[in-house]
Amino acid sequence: MTDTLTRIHDPRFLIFIRHGQTDWNREGRMQGQKDIPLNPVGQEQASGNGLRLAAYLAEAGLTAEVFDFVASPLGRTRETMERVRTGMGLDPAAYRTDDRLKELTFGAWEGFTLEELKVRDPQRVAERSRDKYGFVPPQGESYAMLRERVAGWLTEVHEPTICVAHGGVMRVLRGMLEELSPRHTAKLDVPQDRVFVWKDGAPSWI
Repeated sequence: MTDTLTRIHDPRFLIFIRHGQTDWNREGRMQGQKDIPLNPVGQEQASGNGLRLAAYLAEAGLTAEVFDFVASPLGRTRETMERVRTGMGLDPAAYRTDDRLKELTFGAWEGFTLEELKVRDPQRVAERSRDKYGFVPPQGESYAMLRERVAGWLTEVHEPTICVAHGGVMRVLRGMLEELSPRHTAKLDVPQDRVFVWKDGAPSWI
């Protein structure tokens, strides 16, 4: 494994929003590709990010029309995107989806908390703690595998883009853009009430 992830492509202007909170997020359950809906907190986070993004674009003198809007096809990301677009005063349905932006799957671990898994599968939990980036859950994906999937999408981002996806996607995307180590990438904070901006080769938050 290399010391850092490689920036395979540098999009000029990419805005990333993680979906709002779900009950499984709140309970610490491994959600993966299970289609868990937003809870009331998550709905407020998504709507708030839409207002935050609208204010950012207005201050920068930009219009939403210059952006491609794309989301993971899972329900929680679609609802987040629709609430974001509503907060921006846009048609909530006018966006596209891309399967490559789905969350990594935890396979047989989905639905369990880490504490529950320490009882059910302590050896694999210990393996994961030693290498969270490279670890593959039973019937699941690793961050390294997810990185390959997201990299395929990233190389096609050639116009200003607003993307709504997942925590794991956010980690590997930031890892590539910021050229972080795999260990650092897997442990990145992934807030649900802030907006990540990559512009002109530098990261910022709104």
